[in-house]
Amino acid sequence: MSLAQAAEIPLGSKTLEGQIISKVLAVDAANRQVTIEDPQGKPVVIQLSDQAKNLHNLQVGDKVDIKVARSVAYVLDTNIGDQPGISNESMVARVAKDNPNPGGEAIRQVRVTSKITAINLKDHEVTLLPPEGPVRVVKVENPDLQARMGNLKVGQTVDAVLTEVLQVETSR
Repeated sequence: MSLAQAAEIPLGSKTLEGQIISKVLAVDAANRQVTIEDPQGKPVVIQLSDQAKNLHNLQVGDKVDIKVARSVAYVLDTNIGDQPGISNESMVARVAKDNPNPGGEAIRQVRVTSKITAINLKDHEVTLLPPEGPVRVVKVENPDLQARMGNLKVGQTVDAVLTEVLQVETSR
C-alpha cells in the first residue's frame, strides 16, 4: 500500500533590492538612537536594539550604507484542505564581527498561506482566500505557469514566503 504525499511545487518568485547611502547626523547612545539623513536630506531617527554593539564608536558624519532586499516566493501545496494562515515570523540578527564600527544584518521571514477558491483558466486567474481580508484575484502572467494551471484544484493552498534582509555598514 502506498500513501500519497502532498508536495510543494515552486510557482515563482520576485525580488526587489535597494540601497541608501547616508550619513550620521546625531548619535544618542543613552537612548540607543541614531539620526541619519534620508535621500531627500531630511533627518530620520532610528531606534536601535540592545543587540547594536560598538554604538560608542559611531560619530556624526560617519557614512551609513543600508542595503535592503525583499523577496517573495510562491509555493503550491498539492494537499487539499489546509486553511489560510500566517506562520510564526522568524527573525535573525547578526552583528558585524571584528569591525569597530556598528553594523550588521537582520533577516525576517514570514509564510502566508492562502486557499484557492476559484480557478479561471480562460483568463489565467486564480482567486485566493488569504488569512485576513477579502478574497484576492491573482493574474498568472508567466506562460509556463499558465500552462500548468490545469493541474490546480480548488482547496489547494498557495504559500507566499516573504523574506526581508537588511544590511547596515558604517564607515568614516
